[in-house]
Amino acid sequence: MSTTSAILTLDILKAAITDGSTAIRSRIPYEPAAGDGTKVFPPTYEGGKYALEGHNKEAGTASRVLLDSVQAQANRMELALLEAKRRGQLSLPVITTKIEGDGLLKQFSVSSLEAPHRIADALLRDSITNKGVKFRESEVGKSLDSVDLKNATPLLQYCPTALVFGVWDSTGPKGGLGVKFARALVSEVVAHTIQLGKKTSSRIDPAEIRKDSALIYAAPNGGWTLDEKEALKEKGKAVLLGKDGKPSEANHGNVAPSITEGGIIFEKAEQTVVLSLTALRRLCFPLTPGSTSDTATDDKARTLLAALGLCAAVLASEQNSDLRSRCQLHATETPKWEILSPGNSGTPFSLDRPQALKLFTEALADAKSAKLPWHDEEVELTASAQLVELIRRSQNIAAKTPTES
Repeated sequence: MSTTSAILTLDILKAAITDGSTAIRSRIPYEPAAGDGTKVFPPTYEGGKYALEGHNKEAGTASRVLLDSVQAQANRMELALLEAKRRGQLSLPVITTKIEGDGLLKQFSVSSLEAPHRIADALLRDSITNKGVKFRESEVGKSLDSVDLKNATPLLQYCPTALVFGVWDSTGPKGGLGVKFARALVSEVVAHTIQLGKKTSSRIDPAEIRKDSALIYAAPNGGWTLDEKEALKEKGKAVLLGKDGKPSEANHGNVAPSITEGGIIFEKAEQTVVLSLTALRRLCFPLTPGSTSDTATDDKARTLLAALGLCAAVLASEQNSDLRSRCQLHATETPKWEILSPGNSGTPFSLDRPQALKLFTEALADAKSAKLPWHDEEVELTASAQLVELIRRSQNIAAKTPTES
């Protein structure tokens, strides 16, 4: 492999799409931000467990642990694209629904770059247009019913990220038979050669409130009271706050120091990014419904999607090091990219933020010159009354549910 790296230009990317190259990849080594040998905390899954491989319980070691999943990486990349769009740095189709209504404790909006299932997400499905039409019965929503590998044009027009990060229309009118596109871009962060660690927890209350100082009752307004007469009543009896009415249920008092398993020390951590050009070549983009696509037009659309995926990965890499609380990493090398072809160990190229944005902008202009549709204006929706009511009820329950301190 050559030791020098060229800047990835639109012509080079076009050639990779058309010449049979299989993928574009990047491998970025990381260490803890606090330095080699310090502890980081992976994500936890069901039962508070880490995603370990080759786990030796007796020795407290493992060969690998997941630091950031494929799904989490995709979300980070989509959010990076959304931020760039909001800053006016790129043009990107986005569908957004506003969650507004009386009685909501929190009003917010969700876009197709934030929703877990992208354009096929239930939050968009259960929203309406400004003309009062259900989203899936609108022009944009109905377009999802006609897409497949031979006609990916509607997704390119309204939600191109679904073609890069994958989508399954499992909540639409066809249920499990809804259209499904596999991910073309996959990224994850994995740590290797693991030593499991310990974590401690405690809290010293400056007021030194003892656990046996009083019984605390739930108040009708959602707070707490010491007066049994003022307490919330159920079947005529005062309701204790939380499990047993101790001051700790209101986050008062000391928490005894404890030691439990938590955190890891690793020898090596690496982010891998793979953009499958083979997957993109399966997609066809006819300009009119029911017609056969043109190869040259297909290649322009595929090149645009490749540029979009690369741009997402590069933009996200700027924030990718701070994964969660107590898991900030530091890239020990500048990201290296390679185009993989059969019989070739990899053709290197460089790609930083300005270059990635420029590449995407040029690829978009080239696609538009072929009359490929690209919906620049944001599609705005509003949550249906039924969805707003469901969210209102959920928020009210959440507000009354005590959380761990």
